[in-house]
Formats: sequence, C-alpha cells, structure tokens
Amino acid sequence: MRLVRVAVPVPALDALTYSVPDGVADPPVGARVLVPLGNRIITGCVLDSESSAERRAPSARGDNSQLSSPNLQLQTSNSKLQTSNAGIKPIIEVLDGGPFLPTDVLKLATWVSNYYACGIGDAIAAAMPPWALKGVRSRFRTTRVAALTVQGHDSRDLRLGARQREALDLLAGSPDGMDTAELAERGIGAATLRRLASLGLVRLSRRAVERDPFHRGAMMSAVARTPHTLTAEQADAFEQLRELVARQSFQAVLLHGVTGSGKTELYLRLAEEVRRLGRGVLLLVPEIALTPAVAGLFRAAFGQRVAIQHSGLSDGERHDQWQRIRRGEVDVVVGTRSAVFAPLPSIGLIIVDEEHDGSYKQEESPRYHGRDVAVVRARESAALVVLGSATPAMESFQNAQSGRYTLLSLERRVLDRPMAAVRIVDMREEYAAAGPDVTLSATLTEALAERLERREQAIVLLNRRGFATAVFCRQCAATLECPNCSVTLTVHRAARRARCHYCNYSTGIPKTCAHCAGPYLEQTGFGTERIEADIRERFPAARVARVDRDTVRKRGAIAGVLERFAEGELDVLVGTQMIAKGHDFPRVTLVGVISADVGLGLADFRAGERTFQLLTQVAGRAGRGEIPGEAIVQTLYPHHYSIRHACRQDYQSFFAEELAFRTAMRYPPAVALINVIVKARTEQAAMEDAGALAGALRIGGEPYRVLGPAPAPLSRLKGEHRAQFFIKGTHRTSMKNALVTVLASRPEIRRRTIVDVDPMSVL
Repeated sequence: MRLVRVAVPVPALDALTYSVPDGVADPPVGARVLVPLGNRIITGCVLDSESSAERRAPSARGDNSQLSSPNLQLQTSNSKLQTSNAGIKPIIEVLDGGPFLPTDVLKLATWVSNYYACGIGDAIAAAMPPWALKGVRSRFRTTRVAALTVQGHDSRDLRLGARQREALDLLAGSPDGMDTAELAERGIGAATLRRLASLGLVRLSRRAVERDPFHRGAMMSAVARTPHTLTAEQADAFEQLRELVARQSFQAVLLHGVTGSGKTELYLRLAEEVRRLGRGVLLLVPEIALTPAVAGLFRAAFGQRVAIQHSGLSDGERHDQWQRIRRGEVDVVVGTRSAVFAPLPSIGLIIVDEEHDGSYKQEESPRYHGRDVAVVRARESAALVVLGSATPAMESFQNAQSGRYTLLSLERRVLDRPMAAVRIVDMREEYAAAGPDVTLSATLTEALAERLERREQAIVLLNRRGFATAVFCRQCAATLECPNCSVTLTVHRAARRARCHYCNYSTGIPKTCAHCAGPYLEQTGFGTERIEADIRERFPAARVARVDRDTVRKRGAIAGVLERFAEGELDVLVGTQMIAKGHDFPRVTLVGVISADVGLGLADFRAGERTFQLLTQVAGRAGRGEIPGEAIVQTLYPHHYSIRHACRQDYQSFFAEELAFRTAMRYPPAVALINVIVKARTEQAAMEDAGALAGALRIGGEPYRVLGPAPAPLSRLKGEHRAQFFIKGTHRTSMKNALVTVLASRPEIRRRTIVDVDPMSVL
C-alpha cells in the first residue's frame, strides 16, 4: 500500500495518512488532493510519501527567527506514517500534476506549525491563497476569441457577404485575434463568426484574461518616477545595503529612520540592485491601506514585473496575481503579512516596512508574526532582510543592540526639513474650563482654523471608532452591554445602532433602560464619528472625511478617500491608526491627536510601546512638504514617559526606559512569553481546565515560570468564557514543547485552547 501524509485545514490537527488508489500516480509533495475527513470531502496538501518519509531528517527545533533555529525541515510533530492498513482511507482525487506549493514555501509553513504550536493544516492554509482550498484546479477568467486561420488569410477569391468580408478584414489586422465581444460592438455577430468558422476561415477559442488590480484604486496610476538625489545619510546607508546584497547571503538589517527620512527611496534603489542580480524582491507592508501607494511606486519603477497580494483583492485578482508569481513572471511582490508565503522564486531581498506594526501578527490560528517569518524565509533563501521603522519594535531594537541585526540609522529628514513641532495639551485643564464633554481643545480648534484659512490640510487621529463608547442609565447605573462579550456596546449614530466591536452583535439605540425602564439614558465617551461631527459643526465650510473600519468596508473605499486627500480635495482627514503611518501628504501641516493616552489604560505590557509608536508615527505625517508642521497632542497624562518621549521623537530614551520596565517585570524582550487562553461554556469550567494545564506544566525544575490561571481581561468573548495563564522563560523551545506535550495529553481541552507564542497582545 502506498501511503501519503496530507495536511488538512482543520485547527490543531496533525497531518493525516491516506493511501494512494491503484492506478493513480503518487501525488508530488506540495500538490493538492481531495480527501475524505469524517463525512466531508476537503482539500489538503501532500507533505510526503512513504518513500520520502523514510528519508526524512530529525525533527526541527521551533525557535525564534533570529535566535538558534536550524535549517527548515519538511515535517510535523506527527513524524511517522502509519504502518497498519486498518482505517486508512484512500485519497479521492489529485488536483495538481506538480507541486502547487513550492518546496521552500512548504518548509516555511512547516516551520510556522512547529514554532507557533499550531496544526500543520492551519499553517499550510495560511500559505495558500483562499481559492486554492476550494478544490478547484484553476480559476482563470477566459474570453472568447476569433482569429484568422491560414485559409482565412487567403480568402480573396471566395464569395462572401459584406459582413463576413468586414469580419475578415478586422481580424487580418489583429494577428493575435480579437475578443468576440469587441467584434459584436462593431456589428459582427456570433452567427457571422460561426459561419466563417464552419468554412475554416476563422478559429474560435477561449483565452485566459488576467484580472489586473492595478487598473483601479487610489495612487495606482503609476507616473514616471524620477529618482531623488540621496542625502549623505541615505547614500551611506544605501552603500552599506548594496554591499550586503552583493554577498548573496543571509543578512538582517534594522533600518531605523525617522519619519520622512526617505526609507522608501532606499527600498526602491535596493530592489533595483537585487533585480540586476536576477533575484526577487518581497516587500511587506502592515495595512491594506498602504499597499496601493507603495505598489504604485514600485509599478512605476519596474512596470509589469510587480504583483500585489493582500486580502483586499477579489478572489479572481488574487488568483491571477498568485499564478503570475508562481510562474516566475514577476520580480517584485508587494503585500501584507500573508504575502510572506508568496511563491516567489530566488528571493534576494525581503523588506518589512513599518516592522513594528501589530498588524503583522495574525490573531487567529496560525498566530504567526509576518516579520519573524520573513526573517526565517530570508535566512533559508540566503537573502537580505531589511526591517524598516521610525519606531522599531522592542524586540527588533534589542536584536540590533545585541548584534543579531545590523543597525543603520537615518536621523534627518529629506531636504533637512524639520520635525513637526509638538505641543501637549493637558485635558484636565480643558475639562475644568469647558466641561467634561469637550473633544477638541481650544488649542487644537484654533490651529485647525488657521490651517483652513491658509488652505492647508490637517489630520486628526483618535484610535477609537464610533460616536460614543457606552450608554448608561442615570437612574440605575446599568450599561448597555453585549450579550456575548464582556464589553459595552459602542454607539454608531450614522447607522443608528449600538454595536459590539468583537462579535459584531448590534441592536437599536434604546430610549429607555432595559433594567429599570427609566428614560434617563446618556451616551459617554467618544470615537472618530463624534470627532468628525464636532469638526463639521465648528467648521461648516471645511471638507472633512473619516477613515476607520466603518467607512472603508467597501472595496476601494479607503483608496478613494486617500486619493481625494492627496489631490487636495479634502481639508481635514479624521481617522484611527489607519491614517497614522506610511502616508506622505506634503500639504499636511497640522496633526491633532485626540486622547493620546487612550491605550495606556489597557492591561497589556505593550501599552506604553504602542502609545509611543502611534504618537511618533502620526506626528511624522506633518511637515513633509515645504511648510513646517505642527502636532498637537491632547492627553490626561502629559508626564507619562511614552507620551513625553514621543513628543520629542526620542526613540533611544523611550527604549531605555521601557526596557528597564520590561526587565524588572520579566516581559519580552527580556524573556520569552507564551499566552495560553482556555475557552469553556462557564467561567468555572474555563478556570478548572486552565488550572489543569498550568498544574501539569509545573512539574518541578522546569526552565520557565507559569503565571496563573486567572480570568482573561476579556473574560467572555462570543459567548465563551475565557481563562488565561502565561509561560515565561528564556528558553522558548522548552516552554513550547512542554505545552505541546501537556495539550496532547488533554485533547478535549486542546480543542478549546488558544496558544499564542510571542503575543502582541495579552487581552
């Protein structure tokens, strides 16, 4: 019996063994197959066969991307094929004649499975485009084409009708044929073409038509790029990077450049160098919102040899772009975190722009971090990886300090433009003077008026959407809460709904209290919708737009707003963190930050880091043109070190103070951390199951500490209760292996357990 191991997209499930039916050739490693699983038929990916399994290398250690992990090995924790024939089901169909996933991508997904302690099927699914798991061989769009045959070219002596002769004349000028729809627009109908085909004069066929995402979206229209003259700092950094590229070996660089220092220009020039060497370039960006602008720049520089990959594309566009990459028709791939698995051959350069951004961390299985996976892929490809940021992640800067990464710094803006001047507004004084409902301070209001009068632009940031954050009753103090999650509902006035931002439950905004029937309901707190409304009320003539998840749900919506803002058709842009990073708007001379401390109250050790990064990034949007910029920061905690250092754009001082806090409290990067959340129907059951796992991990003498369990900060989510515990230590592999072993012994709990290695959030 011929056996194959198959990864199926089922959470926490190891590879499964299937037999190959007689008369069916062994499917190649990396090919997709249809297999039975219970009463379902699903699409899986072949990991190896009986013969290749016998040659497999020992199990790889799942260690951090730049610590001590060995070369990738194509394997999972379930390392042996079954030898008994009992219960082994045959595969149903082989979908691919060759490997669908290249070997290097398959190995990368296997590393993700090992390192992040998730099922191999989850990891393989992350490496595949969504359409690939739907059991189809191809999703190319085709069009019907008519072309002249040899006889058609020599048909002058034939007696033909006027319309038939017109059709032949049109086709004679199109050697590759013409779309029948285009011919129909010119009066050549299907009947005419069928008659010509029956005479052997015309050949009718179907041709694949690529769906090109570059034809739509803001800033996609690529204009000829004129390279800028590099500053002395840029030139020095570029020379060092070019030398590293020339080595064609693994190198990791942290490019720490202040906002507006010209990192993108270095990316473009470096990509050009790599392409000259005949190797590929992968550029990761954190947000879909940033992809059109960056992809447009690279398209302008490198033409058709650029592809994009992100979830904002349609399935068809994503399919065609992925297939172009797989066929080797592109040199540069631009995309969000999932693009780290793009089947780009011979990678020579991987760039992770805004490498600090939390969007690179996937918050569902597999909970991988795109930046760290990028470093692993660069190492296995003998490529240079460049991590760029004005506010590097603590872990990345620590790696640079320890010598694991090479540190390159850009400390000055292009053309020596000054950094934005920052003013801090103490909102305690504003509340004392104007009352607790004030959203725009007098300072910010005056600054907005000045910019509008001078026809300059402004950005106003509040990293919280909605109109009001809570509804409460003044009579009984009850709040309007989500029935599924332990949070209050957020009021969205435009939609006339109160909505949960976790499970999307919504209800109409009530007029009376559900608990006491009192009519004394009040709305408290505020989000971007309220800020937009207040600005419109104070400045009726201002052209204001808002960018948050509520306004950009439709495809292309965010690109459209950003294009209007870039063209000067809007005066004020209000938004969440979507507008805080990566954008270059030369007309913006003012940035206002509402509730700069909104994240500091979260029970998360990264709260200070995220606050510093967000404030630094958004302040960097001001003054990128010829007119100096200003940032006004409203806060209740003007002396908090993250706000103080952000206003001074002083990363080094922030890093030193934050590292002292992390070291004292034993948090990353001082130690490794695994966050474990156990879900159950009741709080008691969740606590008991989490306690059983935590107790089993405390075996005595282990090289780690177990903290907890305790109810998670978000103790109920989507109807499930959650208990949480942490594993802390300096040896991540031992921590992870111990947890995997304990979970394997309690499969009934494992199915309800979230394992987050190197968490970006502990809520």
